[in-house]
Amino acid sequence: MPDLSQLLQLGQQMQVKLTQMQSDLSQRTVTGTAGGGMVKATVDGRGRIRALEIDPGAATGDREMLEDLVLAAITDAQRRAEDIYRDELKKATGGLPLPFQLPL
Repeated sequence: MPDLSQLLQLGQQMQVKLTQMQSDLSQRTVTGTAGGGMVKATVDGRGRIRALEIDPGAATGDREMLEDLVLAAITDAQRRAEDIYRDELKKATGGLPLPFQLPL
């Protein structure tokens, strides 16, 4: 059975890995689309919006439809970022479940 100092050292190593993972995720970007690519939202690996592109053809239509497309593109990008986050978290923790949810 590991002693307390080994557990503390393991915890510190995990903290360093998780801090590095969060830093790396903030540098990565993911793009989500809606309307067949008429609207593109780019977020970082933590889900924060970094860019939004709207095809000029989409802006000439119905305003409510455009708003829905923007929301759908952002949701798609954030979902993709969350998937990357979960994959990276599994790598960092060796697949062990954490007793708490880490913030993005």
